[in-house]
Amino acid sequence: MTVVLLLVSFALILGGAVLFTNAVEWLGKRLGFGHGAVGSLLAAVGTALPESLIPIVALVGGASSGEDVAIGAIIGAPFMLATVAMVLVGGSALVFAARRKTGRTINADPGLVRRDLGAFLILLTVALLLGLGAPEGLRIAGGIVLFAAYVLYAYITVRGGGSPAHDDELSPLTFDPTKDDPPTTLQIALQVIVGLGLIVAGAELFVEELVVIAQGLGIGALALALVLAPLATELPEKANSVFWMRQSKDSLAVGNITGAMVFQSTIPVSVGLIFTEWELNRFALAGGALALAGGALAYVALRRGRVNAPFVVAWLALFAAFVAFVALG
Repeated sequence: MTVVLLLVSFALILGGAVLFTNAVEWLGKRLGFGHGAVGSLLAAVGTALPESLIPIVALVGGASSGEDVAIGAIIGAPFMLATVAMVLVGGSALVFAARRKTGRTINADPGLVRRDLGAFLILLTVALLLGLGAPEGLRIAGGIVLFAAYVLYAYITVRGGGSPAHDDELSPLTFDPTKDDPPTTLQIALQVIVGLGLIVAGAELFVEELVVIAQGLGIGALALALVLAPLATELPEKANSVFWMRQSKDSLAVGNITGAMVFQSTIPVSVGLIFTEWELNRFALAGGALALAGGALAYVALRRGRVNAPFVVAWLALFAAFVAFVALG
């Protein structure tokens, strides 16, 4: 029954994220945001909500392993984005090369790559350093600074978001029964609310069942959350980016991943710094270090605009190394 409930929680989280992502794309169109802002901000935040809500639900729920689950989900998300998500972005460029307008070349906005991945590498490094025994006052100050850094990032992203998307570049709004006319603001708002509600419900169920499984297997909740939580909840980013790469919408595809990386290294980390002891054990530190390595590889690959097989293999190796470390640890 625990496994069934865990699968139900996955379905709720992913279903809610699909609805939410689809709605925020139309919200971006309604607000006149460009591809850069929609990909790096709206879509990234929308699809990052599932794994971002898991630590909050874990802490609010007051479970004995709640703090471990929270820290595992917070660190695991950027790790998964910097490894598995980049495998799918690079792999999509290779697999769909024959049908893509630019072939294997990833034509993402260079400014987007520099801004997002540069911010990610700096901010996640700060988060990991604060997990090496920083005093409470410094941790809280760090959480406030990271939150402010994301607000600044969001402002810069909106200012430099590029040209708005056309209606024919967007998937029809799920809650628009006609599919012919642009959806109304009410339809968009309703879909946002329903999607968010499903994500919250799924996150709460996920935390409860994850603790039960960890106790049954004799595995620490933090170690299990580092791998299992982001692997399940990052699926929306991965699915959307593969779809966008296939359509040669490279800035949307890349921005969806790199924007989520910036979000995950700031807002959830701020929650962890302020509301937990933020004492990172060897699993969390290893996951964070490998996330930085994956982010550095992504910075090099995307700046050159061409992701070849060795980069994809390297990202896979980083993920496999961490899974092996957790399994043997």
